[in-house]
Amino acid sequence: MRGRRRTDYRRAAAFDVYGTVKEWTMNHHGTYEKKITIKDTQKHAIALIGNPNVGKSVIFSLLTGKYVTVSNYPGTTVEISRGQNAYDSNSIIIDLPGLDSLDTQSEDEEVAGNFFFTRTVKNIIQVADAKNLRRALAISLYLAEAGLPFVLDLNMMDEAHNRGIRIDTQELQRTLGVNVVKTVATQKSGIRELIKKTDEILYSNLTITYPQKIEQAVSTLTAFLPPLRLSTRSVALALLTGQTTIFSLFPELFPPEKTEPILEICKTVQAGYSQPLAYIIQKQRHKVIEDIFTTITTQKAKTAKNFTTILGALTMHPVAGIPFAALVIYVMYKIVGELGAGISVDFLENIVFGQYINKGAEWLFHFVPAPLIRELFVGQYGIITMALTYSIAIVLPIIGFFFIIFGILEDSGYLPRLAVMLNRVFKIMGLNGKAILPMILGLGCDTMATVTARVLPTKKEKIIVTLLLALAVPCSAQLGVIFGTTAAISPTATIIWLFTVSLIIFVVGFFSSKFIPGDSSNFILEIPPLRIPRLTNIIIKTAARLKWYLKEAVPLFVLGTVILFILVKTGLLLRIEELAAPLFQNLLQLPKQTTGAFIMGFLRRDYAAVLLAKGQNLSHIQSLVAIVTITLFVPCIANFFIMIKERGMKVALLINAFIFSFAFLFGGLFNLLLRTLQVSL
Repeated sequence: MRGRRRTDYRRAAAFDVYGTVKEWTMNHHGTYEKKITIKDTQKHAIALIGNPNVGKSVIFSLLTGKYVTVSNYPGTTVEISRGQNAYDSNSIIIDLPGLDSLDTQSEDEEVAGNFFFTRTVKNIIQVADAKNLRRALAISLYLAEAGLPFVLDLNMMDEAHNRGIRIDTQELQRTLGVNVVKTVATQKSGIRELIKKTDEILYSNLTITYPQKIEQAVSTLTAFLPPLRLSTRSVALALLTGQTTIFSLFPELFPPEKTEPILEICKTVQAGYSQPLAYIIQKQRHKVIEDIFTTITTQKAKTAKNFTTILGALTMHPVAGIPFAALVIYVMYKIVGELGAGISVDFLENIVFGQYINKGAEWLFHFVPAPLIRELFVGQYGIITMALTYSIAIVLPIIGFFFIIFGILEDSGYLPRLAVMLNRVFKIMGLNGKAILPMILGLGCDTMATVTARVLPTKKEKIIVTLLLALAVPCSAQLGVIFGTTAAISPTATIIWLFTVSLIIFVVGFFSSKFIPGDSSNFILEIPPLRIPRLTNIIIKTAARLKWYLKEAVPLFVLGTVILFILVKTGLLLRIEELAAPLFQNLLQLPKQTTGAFIMGFLRRDYAAVLLAKGQNLSHIQSLVAIVTITLFVPCIANFFIMIKERGMKVALLINAFIFSFAFLFGGLFNLLLRTLQVSL
């Protein structure tokens, strides 16, 4: 029996998220929705929901034409994205974070769960991985119990077919009572059918029967619950499992005199069971999921493993995976260090800028009568001769090649395998294996990676990851400059830098796990198949990241250069250099002129790295000491503000105070060690 299209309405009053009384209507599921009138100009919303790494962001891109980070590893989308529906001007598409459940165990699950409490949607597209249908059905059951309309999109059907998995979609439609569509998003297969079925608003007729005491408690609780967007039955079940987020979402609807009897009912029911209610309810749901799965799914006997399957297993092996990781680093070093930092930078810096752009700008500004203005643009610390030369001629080609390599690693599915291989190491550091994902994303941008720490369930893990990202994980732009700088010294310098930074991450993480209170959680990570990277995906990702760099980073190079120019002209830089001389000259044995590079590091750490590489006449030992120290230096200003937003002012200040002290103390010890051992670079 299919879900019902018609809706029976009766009027009811309820508070919206802001506490304002609105007119709502109730459908046959007991779900309250805002009644849309002709005067209501708000666009209809279609929500995308699904487990991590099911192709949800690809679907979003196809439906909106808007690019969001699309990667072949879980945990990519953390915040809500929205875009205009390319097929319906009266609706928008909202992309919710990838999640494994809606039990609000982590911030990404809480974002998605709370969304349906505070926003009415026209329809929901649940994107599922066809080869991992059990995981998807857990969300389908939630949507059914919540009384929300949805379409089930079985994505990655090609991969399910390759594994011999067959799904009876007609039987699944009859069981759930909603439309089921098969797609292969990466090939745009089935998208038109998905768009067509999304216009049909269907509510699931699936119901789950729980033990008698729980059913009685649900009936009792519904009498205490006010009208909400979700069915009162689903809210009552959530309360029995200990989810009380709704109280803080709607304080006007749940004053203390109303929440106390609700909590007392939950407590009384729990007293009648030796096991947690959440476990009993989930156990019943899993039984229903298993019954559905065994009814609709068949799988042929596994065929012989192909090359990609064998290779995928080897890349995750704790021993065999090491040569693969070393090979990836070597290829990255050769391409970024030699092709990017060598050939490309030489051409852009010496020919394009050196012979044409800078000389042309100097000739043009020769006609400007004000010497100060001329110097601001084409002087030693000029906007054109320094800011644009460094950001475009030096950094851009380096990070451009790095973005290409990083995009290949993302799209191939190698990164989650690296996460599995390193999981044991991260366990020693008191981290959930999921923490590897923000660390990997930090190689793209530490600011965004700090936001993705929300996927971690515990506060302890979030603080440790935030600390390690800010301390020792260089962003793509900085990493590209570092590879370019160390490549110019010798391969030995690159190996020493990589080993040193990796060791610091491990040691600081280990001791942080001992001092920061709290518990760690278990590691569950979906491993996607190893794939041949798609050229179009690599081009789109690289172009989007280069656009981000030009839009976000280049202006900061200009700002940093202007600040440096002002410091020089006012004499403040000389004064700061004199004050910092004992620190730089005695501890790090660097020229006091390197102070300016570290000052700029707070705006952009890659700017500091390139200033050290190009703006100073340093020996090989001094260059390596400077590069290691600037890697550990305080995070850029954008990351600092995100740290305040995510972790709070107190934690952000403590982390930065530790990083500042640690960077210079370790830099001094590192310098002493290199000189004592007389390391030859």
